[in-house]
Amino acid sequence: MQLIKRFFLFIVFVCCGRICFAQLPAKTPMKIAVFAPIYLDSAFADGNYKLGNANLPRQMVAGLDFYNGVMLAIDSLNKEHVPVTVLFYDTKSILNPIQKLVNGDELKDVSLLIASFNNRSDIKPLADLALQMKIPLISSTYPNDGGITGNPFFAMINPTLKAHLEAIYRYLHKTYPTEKLTLFRRNGAIEDMIEQVITDMNKKTPGLPLKINTVNLPDSFTVAQVTETLDSTKQNILICGSLDEEFGTELSKALAASRNYKTITMGMPTWEGIRDISKNIEVIYTSPFNFLRNDKLLFDLFSKYKAKYSGRPNDMFFKGFESMYHFSKLLLKYPTGIIKALSDKDFKLFNDFDFQPIRSGKQSNSIDYLENKKIYFIRKMDGLVKSVN
Repeated sequence: MQLIKRFFLFIVFVCCGRICFAQLPAKTPMKIAVFAPIYLDSAFADGNYKLGNANLPRQMVAGLDFYNGVMLAIDSLNKEHVPVTVLFYDTKSILNPIQKLVNGDELKDVSLLIASFNNRSDIKPLADLALQMKIPLISSTYPNDGGITGNPFFAMINPTLKAHLEAIYRYLHKTYPTEKLTLFRRNGAIEDMIEQVITDMNKKTPGLPLKINTVNLPDSFTVAQVTETLDSTKQNILICGSLDEEFGTELSKALAASRNYKTITMGMPTWEGIRDISKNIEVIYTSPFNFLRNDKLLFDLFSKYKAKYSGRPNDMFFKGFESMYHFSKLLLKYPTGIIKALSDKDFKLFNDFDFQPIRSGKQSNSIDYLENKKIYFIRKMDGLVKSVN
């Protein structure tokens, strides 16, 4: 009970879904608004905590860890006397929903928006506000463009699936240009899209196209159905052509059970969060985040989190810290031109960013949004995780 309540100590700062932290050095601070799905209303009734001794609902954990990362970054900014005021909003607040915020005056003098979305419908209201005010909206964690068009102030750190697939194709074409590749997939619209993007890339490549054999597997497949297309005399290069976590888990188990076949499997970006991927196979997956380095900052943040919450932080904690610290410092350096400096390597903590304009067509001069094209390739093998690039 005590551990769960620690996550909600910030309730004393809350007023209608907003938390305000102000630093007031000599000059007037710039304002930053941060948004994350906390689901605060489902944790309290009439000011009383109502979740009991049970574990926190899964839907709350990601937003809370993002918030905890933001809070620790604010502590660091305070120690550096950085002149910013930070407003925090629960995107799932009933009393102060996003639409009410964007229609009011509360955000009128904000210079930067940072958000951890978990729902596509939450994106457009804030993106429209960013465009109207001509200030950046940094989407820190959600790999979805929300259907945004014509908005050069909306910037995604976590790129779309299409961007991941294009990076995967370029990696395979560079690393295994003459190998026979096998794409395993199941039936589904997303799987059709994955195969189509790879096929289109293969048609457009200036070099020799990759030799890709597609295998459609049923929902319940056997080890034999996986191995019948593999070669026991050579290294097999495989691609998981589905975002479905159960499919990815079962595919990895089938490969782990096939000891006579040497395989390297290219997984999807969702494989980062699948805990049941077998340790007995070699897999590579993509991620725009690289929190694998054993550096001092990572260790210090891990230790502070563990001391405060008696647990292990997930990646959302580090994403919250990095987004808050990195972009606050950039805003102070480029107060009127930060949108053009989002890829600046000053104040880098863990990750490089490469924000590129996305346009609807080759002939279009209108920027739909900015997308981070820096994608890391992460290798897992025998329980060890390391960055390939």
